[in-house]
Amino acid sequence: MTDQRPLRILIMAAEMVPFVKTGQVADVIAGLARALRRLGHDVRVAIPRYNHVDLDRFGLSPVMDPFPVPMDGHHDSVSVFQTGFGATSAEMGVPVYMMDNPRYFGRGVGALRHQDADPFIFFPRATLEMLRQPSLSWAPDVIHCHDWQTALVPNWLSLTYRDDPILKNVSTVLTIHRLSHQGIFGYRVLEVAGIREHGFLYHSGITDLGELVDIMGRGIYYADAVTTVSPTYAQEILTPEAGERLDPLLRDRRDALFGILNGIDTELYDPASDRHISATYDATSLSRRAANKRALQKAFGLDALDAPLIGMVSRLVESKGVDLVAAMIEPVVRYLGAQIAILGVGDPKYHSLLTELTARYPEQLSVRLTFDESLERLIYAGSDMFLMPSRVEPCGLGQMLAMRYGSVPIVRATGGLADTVDDYDACSGEGTGFCFREIDPVAMYTAVVRACQVYQMGERWRELQLQGMARDFSWRASAERYVTAYCWAMNAHQHQPRQETGWVG
Repeated sequence: MTDQRPLRILIMAAEMVPFVKTGQVADVIAGLARALRRLGHDVRVAIPRYNHVDLDRFGLSPVMDPFPVPMDGHHDSVSVFQTGFGATSAEMGVPVYMMDNPRYFGRGVGALRHQDADPFIFFPRATLEMLRQPSLSWAPDVIHCHDWQTALVPNWLSLTYRDDPILKNVSTVLTIHRLSHQGIFGYRVLEVAGIREHGFLYHSGITDLGELVDIMGRGIYYADAVTTVSPTYAQEILTPEAGERLDPLLRDRRDALFGILNGIDTELYDPASDRHISATYDATSLSRRAANKRALQKAFGLDALDAPLIGMVSRLVESKGVDLVAAMIEPVVRYLGAQIAILGVGDPKYHSLLTELTARYPEQLSVRLTFDESLERLIYAGSDMFLMPSRVEPCGLGQMLAMRYGSVPIVRATGGLADTVDDYDACSGEGTGFCFREIDPVAMYTAVVRACQVYQMGERWRELQLQGMARDFSWRASAERYVTAYCWAMNAHQHQPRQETGWVG
């Protein structure tokens, strides 16, 4: 596509900072929207209005009169509120639309579960109906859907709205943040969504698609383009090992699949101005960073030792490799003399195990079973190394934030970790961290040993820190790649419309 005019883009997601956050998707939506606006595109965002989102606090005002939304053979009313995001004296903010209906979102985001289908049928359907209201006078070139909560949109646009004068020319891009969350339900969902007559999907390589409603699978099938959050993860999900049983469908759509790395907010996360840390610094004043290490040791109750300090901010679950960490804590603290500071919550069995290990090594191991933004920032700014031994990591932001703050990542080379961390080469001195591939405690321990050895080489370690700090993980480059995907999707929608095939009644 050669048309370089500014695009009209609607981003649709279940969450977005600063309004609501349950995970990293909320940060991604905000960062991407702001970067697209800075590139000159007319980007807007649609999210639900959960009950905790205060109208006055966020400056929400009604956009139009309430209107009906088709749901389960009848209609429910929706109110639409609007506010702006990211406005500064130098640039306009991103318009944010919030779909409001107390029946679906009155319980708040914390009450919603992965098995709740109706709210995430109502929200995207209401958003599409909003675009059809004459008072809006705006329609996107492309709708960018995120995860299963919005993945019915490509399905509806391909079938229900295929002849709608406003929506028939709108293309769709679906981003998969975590393929394991697919939105799997029974036949009843087809009735609620108004697509019962089309039945289940059929795929010869995925037999159960003809027996259940996989919302993510339907989005992958019908979207004009599909993206995921790192190039390596895009390749991994084409395999049975990481494809969460949808790999045959993803292989069919390989030509429309893009792996685009997430960015980070380099203004919000900046060691030169971060108000959460004890001492600000940059690449020219790295010696000031030592004050943050002392502050981190004090905050976690660790002795003020001149030893390698390993930080970890994570959900404490098996997919994040916490079992590998637990298995190697004793040799790390006993034989390497390192300290470990862990922040996060998760599986109670890991809470118990890590608490028990902390009691054995109180001078060198400390765990805070919570999520705390100030402590998170202090770990980035004060740890010498940042550990991410994930089994699965579609993108990951922690390793990028750690490098920005001068903490050297130790990661398993999977997904976005493989795409962002270059394994240190002792001969050339090149690299930004330490990588291992096997899902094995000894492989992880070997990477930690390598890191501790280089840590003892003062000047080499400083060079390694600076190489990580020099990496550009800002949103601009990622946003430009998304624009390429949008243009690809628009071209595909115009010239290669999705076919009405693949159903079973």
